[in-house]
Amino acid sequence: MAKRQNVRIDLNLNIRGLKKSATLAINEQSRKLQAEGRRVYKLGFGQSPFPVPEPVVEALRSHAHEKDYLPVKGLEALRQAIAEFYERQQGIKRTAEDVLIGPGSKELLFLLQLAYYGDLVIPTPSWVSYSPQAIILGRRVNWVKTHQENDWRLTPEELESLCQIDPERPRIVILNYPANPTGATYTAARLKKLAEIARKYKVILLSDEIYGELHHSGKHVSIARYYPEGTIISSGLSKWCGAGGWRLGMFVFPEELRWLLDAMAIVASETFTSTSAPIQYAAVEAFRPHEEIDKYLAQAQRVLRAVGRYFHHQLTEMRVFAPKPQGGFYLFPNFAFYENNLKKRGISNSHQLCERLLEDTGLALLPSFDFGRPSEELTARLSYVDFDGAKALDVARTQYADKSLDEAFVVECCSEMLEAFSALREWLRQQ
Repeated sequence: MAKRQNVRIDLNLNIRGLKKSATLAINEQSRKLQAEGRRVYKLGFGQSPFPVPEPVVEALRSHAHEKDYLPVKGLEALRQAIAEFYERQQGIKRTAEDVLIGPGSKELLFLLQLAYYGDLVIPTPSWVSYSPQAIILGRRVNWVKTHQENDWRLTPEELESLCQIDPERPRIVILNYPANPTGATYTAARLKKLAEIARKYKVILLSDEIYGELHHSGKHVSIARYYPEGTIISSGLSKWCGAGGWRLGMFVFPEELRWLLDAMAIVASETFTSTSAPIQYAAVEAFRPHEEIDKYLAQAQRVLRAVGRYFHHQLTEMRVFAPKPQGGFYLFPNFAFYENNLKKRGISNSHQLCERLLEDTGLALLPSFDFGRPSEELTARLSYVDFDGAKALDVARTQYADKSLDEAFVVECCSEMLEAFSALREWLRQQ
């Protein structure tokens, strides 16, 4: 009888050295410190402060009994509702056959990179999971370093400069806006120019528009209007619908990329099989025309605009630069003004900056290094979501129905964040 051999399986080299997602890690660390009795201001984790709209919650209640496996590509009624949503909102004609549903857009991004062999092009700063997914799959990552004078937005010139190096190389270019982590977005004119470059080099453009419905003025424009044949729109329920834990995301493809959708669906059939049935049935209500949801969204946009602008002004008064937020719920402060003082305190990079802030003040921010920036850059991501979203929506609707949300509104609804910024101001003054 042959002797059994001991087989040692090494950890995949693509995974070795990776750490837990920074956004999830900061949330867990904040909870741990709170459990120890520490005061923590949760400005690190990017979760919507608002409740899920009641019509969508009621739809989930009504469909809690749904237990069957649904089609791999998703519930047809949901895919149809999403296609109609984008025609209403963006004038983009799609059908149910152009939509793929998944357990969060993060999973769909992973499947996209698995199904399509090409480089991943990421403007920095960028969301923390884009690059690690590519590394896990062994794909090459091309970082495009953006600059503060452009509010860290990708320029057409920067995109073309990269594509010119190897014009025929297959690439997936990620464009995320309103952006995580900066809160910045793009004008229609800039989107048109970026679309021209993408078409010229035949890149696949993944337009991550998960924060699109949280554009503070309700004027989000999808680049798919200008490069329809090569753009995949990524979105979901987590941000604009306040339903991060529901884990429902979707990709909307052009007909020209139907082959790629089909390839991803094949992989999905062998991995997650299908997305939760009750959640999909409930999501149909989220994407159908609905007056109550429209009112909810309009109030959420008002609140985030007021809160974002107020705390952006606070940073400016501290001599901390950040782009004025135009959507979502993030600020990207640059503490370079305090560089010399911080160095005297043993702080010379973004990790040290955030570690000391958490230790000294209880402020939980995320270091910009996790978003693809150079370690020595004294930038960080700040999520202005540490407030009671349900209360803020109610106060905005009842007390400020006919007037702008002012400082008094922020004082009433965001007391903990006011404390956090006061602590930050005092910390920066220390010698």
